[in-house]
Amino acid sequence: MSAFKHLFQSISIGSLKVKNRLLMSAMSINFGVDDQGWVDDQLIEYFRVRARGGVGMMLVGGGGVHPSGVELPHLPALWDDACIPSLTRMVNAVRPYETRFGVQLMHGGRQSYHDQKVAPSAIPAPAVVNGVPKALTLMEIDEIVAAFGDAARRCLEAGFDFIEIHGAHGYLINQFLSPNSNIREDAYGGPFDNRIRFLRDIMRDIRTKTGTDFPVGIRINGDDYIDGGWTLADAKRLAPILEAEGAAYLHVSAGVYGSRQLTIPSMYVPQGCFVHLAEAVKPLVSVPVITAGRIKLPEMAERIIRGGQADMVAMGRSLLADPNWPHKARTGITDTIRPCIGCCLACIHAVLALEPGSCVVNPEVGREYLLGDPVPAPASKKVMVIGAGPAGLAAARMAALRGHQVLVLDEKRHAGGLARLAALPPGRGEIMDLVNFLEREVARLGVEIRLNTPVDARIITVEMPDVAILASGSMPEVPLYKGLFQSRMNVVTMLEVLEENAAVGGKAIVMGGNQAGLVVADHLAEQGCDVVVLHRKAHFAEEMSSNDRFYLRERLTAHPVTLFKKVSIKRFFPHGVSFLSNGRPLEIDGFDTVVVSDAMTSIKKPLELFKDRAVDVHVIGDAKSPRTIQFAVGEAEEIGRQI
Repeated sequence: MSAFKHLFQSISIGSLKVKNRLLMSAMSINFGVDDQGWVDDQLIEYFRVRARGGVGMMLVGGGGVHPSGVELPHLPALWDDACIPSLTRMVNAVRPYETRFGVQLMHGGRQSYHDQKVAPSAIPAPAVVNGVPKALTLMEIDEIVAAFGDAARRCLEAGFDFIEIHGAHGYLINQFLSPNSNIREDAYGGPFDNRIRFLRDIMRDIRTKTGTDFPVGIRINGDDYIDGGWTLADAKRLAPILEAEGAAYLHVSAGVYGSRQLTIPSMYVPQGCFVHLAEAVKPLVSVPVITAGRIKLPEMAERIIRGGQADMVAMGRSLLADPNWPHKARTGITDTIRPCIGCCLACIHAVLALEPGSCVVNPEVGREYLLGDPVPAPASKKVMVIGAGPAGLAAARMAALRGHQVLVLDEKRHAGGLARLAALPPGRGEIMDLVNFLEREVARLGVEIRLNTPVDARIITVEMPDVAILASGSMPEVPLYKGLFQSRMNVVTMLEVLEENAAVGGKAIVMGGNQAGLVVADHLAEQGCDVVVLHRKAHFAEEMSSNDRFYLRERLTAHPVTLFKKVSIKRFFPHGVSFLSNGRPLEIDGFDTVVVSDAMTSIKKPLELFKDRAVDVHVIGDAKSPRTIQFAVGEAEEIGRQI
């Protein structure tokens, strides 16, 4: 029996029997449809792999019901019967795994990525997308209501088991519900009963076109987390009404574009951040209530179900990171779950940039149809990996999975490379979840790791590798500023600060407002240091996801951290510096330390050791070029599949 017996109990959703309490929530992944909006092999295989992993229910994200509500350019289109054959092909691919498969129906309203946006009122979205939407007429409202019903009918005809109406996250239905986005003076605006009318009309139209046996779930916000928005009190009032209208389940989430709490929070936000909202709604209805919000650990999911806080748990990014999460939890091999680290970089950040979604820790996302599962190499080779950071460990793991004999060397006393240090500042600890996973994996696969072992000619001669993978990482580049080393301030790198090998004092200047610079500034401020950040570029921490950066900037605002951008240094003096910021001359004084965090340079020296040797050498990660962890892991897995 599973250690998570409540999580893996079956449940009834309307007329459906579901094998466990796990729902893969709808995610706008922005790939896998052709120019007409019909699904293709890329999306089909993406879902087939996740159904194979054992999830109980699964939703296709962002099914567009009407051309005016296209949230993103590469999401399934459901407004024409011509979509049905491709959807049926996807349903048939998933069917053998006994996963209940559904589609989330949505209309983006003012949060759509085009210039013909519509909404209940001509009020622009508070963030992310630009442009004033056109206020819908009564005739246009009727047209969109009918479009939801027609899309539901098409999903039923395609063979899906259920649908979910997206009434949350600031999209069109939520815009009708929320007072701050709906200032209509007709039957669809004003009092609560009028603002919920659009949603009730949609539900009734769907029922007319699909019958009462086809389960229809609804995703609502428990809180918009924005001034004048939808509140938990509103959600509690609405829940029994939706049950009376025939909702098969209620899926409780939170947030809109521009809200104080983001719909997709980063690692700075506690896991299970929205569970309390579902818990508040659950006693008011008898239909199942589903919760969401950074639920990544089986132990937490089990506690939620066991404690009666919700009937099911929705996961999105955790099933991007590891499609086999349900199977691994059910069979008790939780140590092998590849963890989401809450960075929001390749998933939400990429999608909002209108790029295909992926996953920092799982570069296979979106490439399942091209890659397949790793296959044994034609011949086992001796592979030497230099560097035990994320790139080196990920390459070692993939090479070992394919049957190679792998040795990892690192001159440090700990594995993890720069990621281990990146996990030290406040709120960044989940970065180590990836390192810990990779360490467990290479140990399970019999990979030898030798720490405190610099690579040299002797060890290469003794080991005689067929392949060398250089994943030696990068180090801070110290710029030459006039007067810097003649000042009386202590000059240190951000690595020395994180390693606690530097005495910083009470006031510090951080040179560089990239991700490393800002998290180090936060780290120092948390310890009581007054910090000024001098950044030469126009934007801070551009390599971070916007969601992750949002919370970091909130922290910096709450701390004694002052940020300057477009900085040009004039000169340093004993305890300060004069500079231009946005062309304005400024001077700061009274500082103890300068922390260098502006740029990194690759460590390529070990390459020289392989000169004139018959070794196939590959350079990956920061050793190739200093970038984000996404590139490190992606290149590592790629080379592991090639050798």
